[in-house]
Amino acid sequence: MKKLNKAVGLGVVWLLFLTLASAPAQAQQGQSFTLQQAVQYALAHKAAVQNAKLDVESAKARVGEVRAIGLPQVTGGVDYSNNLAIQRVFLPAAFVGDPTPGAVIAAPFGTRHSNSLALNGSQLLFDGSYLLGLKAASVYTQLSEKSLQQTEIQTADAVTRAYYTILITDARAGLVYQNLVRLDSMLRETRILNQNGFVEKIDVDRLEVTRNNLQTERTKLKNLQELGYNLLKFQMGMPQAQAITLTGTIQEAIVMAEEQNQQINYGNRVEYSLLQVNKQLATLDLKNKRAGYLPRLVLTGRYGVNTASDDLGDIFTPDNYFQFATVGLGIQVPVFDGFSKKYQIQQSRIALQKIDVGAKELENTIDLQVAQANTNLRNAKVQIEAQERNRALAQEVVRVAQIKYREGVGSSIEVLNAETSLKEAETNYFSALYDLIISQVDLRLANGSLLNQ
Repeated sequence: MKKLNKAVGLGVVWLLFLTLASAPAQAQQGQSFTLQQAVQYALAHKAAVQNAKLDVESAKARVGEVRAIGLPQVTGGVDYSNNLAIQRVFLPAAFVGDPTPGAVIAAPFGTRHSNSLALNGSQLLFDGSYLLGLKAASVYTQLSEKSLQQTEIQTADAVTRAYYTILITDARAGLVYQNLVRLDSMLRETRILNQNGFVEKIDVDRLEVTRNNLQTERTKLKNLQELGYNLLKFQMGMPQAQAITLTGTIQEAIVMAEEQNQQINYGNRVEYSLLQVNKQLATLDLKNKRAGYLPRLVLTGRYGVNTASDDLGDIFTPDNYFQFATVGLGIQVPVFDGFSKKYQIQQSRIALQKIDVGAKELENTIDLQVAQANTNLRNAKVQIEAQERNRALAQEVVRVAQIKYREGVGSSIEVLNAETSLKEAETNYFSALYDLIISQVDLRLANGSLLNQ
């Protein structure tokens, strides 16, 4: 009956640990977050994401700026001149009745004051570079949107890793606490046995050393928990003073750890999409260089009133102003530029070819990353299964060693060795667990599905 009670007691302790390990992390009280909620919060508050969204808005404004070039351009102006020294023209003196042969006079040509008010307008009728520039500005908006998506994926990845790290640290802390509770119970029993002369003082000292080491480890894990929460809040763009609680569990992450061997869709990777958008921009740049050989046609117009007088007061009299208006059509035809455009076109064509080469290289890189991620996930599964068996065996060794010690047929050294082996097995298990979860995250990154799950 005594052995049965002890076995039941150990079972209850282990059940309590499992409950703590699978329960939501409660290291801090505050707003609760699942992993998906933490990611969504980060996408709304992280500074890098906010800046990327502003870049998208800036790109849209750039499209409007380029579009404005093709709209009518109108300016208005006032032009007043005070001719301090009126220019003179030289005329034959015969114009004023002077018969002297060869005589000339210097006659003033102009007035002291002049003023004009005019509206100037122009309308671009045709410019191949303008039309292509308008398309390029629109594609540039797509580029900024893809950059935003890339920033969101990087943010989601950082939040996911920080979130899972906290869950594993919390589980480790709960396990260390349960080991400490078990060791404290055994230490109390050993002290009583020592007082009654059944065990030596060195047995108590050994247990106290082990207990102190466990207490130190528990303190370190508490500090790691605090650091983990601070890191998660930083990745989420949350103030450090804000308290949070995680409602996710390790079991959820393990269930999701499945290989993904379906056909790879390169378009799911934002890096590939960025490359395709850059290809569009390079294509438009090539077309723009070729459009440099096309003529440019502009319609111009001017309307206004002007006046001139030697009396400054006359320019303020509306009746002294006279209207003028002009309409013009300008065409600019490139004739010869020293083969400058020819070499620019060659450079643009080469840049486009380099993008095609880069796309092929990126496809090979994605294939390799997916293959590596699948291999790492398989290895992580094998490792976690092995470490689960080792931990179960180490737990059984500790249970048997403690029973033998209490029954007087075992030594404290045997118990401490078993505890040490259990601690090592538990450390290896959590390390394997972290590798399993992170290998899953890496696979989702490689497949371009991190934000789709």
